[in-house]
Amino acid sequence: MKDKLIPWKRQNAFPQRWRDEDPFEMLHREINDLFDLYYHGERGRRRAGSPGFELSETDDEIRVRAELPGVDEKDIAVELEDHMLVIRGERQEEKETKKRNYHVSEMSYGGYRQSIPLPAEVDRDQAKAKFKRGVLTLTLPKTKQAQAARKRIPVSEG
Repeated sequence: MKDKLIPWKRQNAFPQRWRDEDPFEMLHREINDLFDLYYHGERGRRRAGSPGFELSETDDEIRVRAELPGVDEKDIAVELEDHMLVIRGERQEEKETKKRNYHVSEMSYGGYRQSIPLPAEVDRDQAKAKFKRGVLTLTLPKTKQAQAARKRIPVSEG
């Protein structure tokens, strides 16, 4: 009778999936979420003003593409520091709208710095950068030592 008067039951404070999960796995996920929050502002989102980038790797080279909308070529600096690729830029955007009854002028300025850890040693002298339509493409050839350090192991059936 008492259960019918109260429409809810007191449950454990943690959902069942958390109670069954490995505590180290939970800690790992929470630390990843903290890093996402710090570097991207929100889980899964980039911080405003920071460029979006993608990194791909082949046996011979590392390729990086960075989105830099509203940035001029002269305002971009690309550097290799140890095993890090550093992209710096200054964005200056001005927009002016004049209509018959009103006049609007908007200005937006901001700098950014993106550091990307590289998965292998690159040949700094052969590195190339191209900038076209707001996209910076970097081609970073791997050193002979980095190429030799990788060994593919054939996988056979059985």
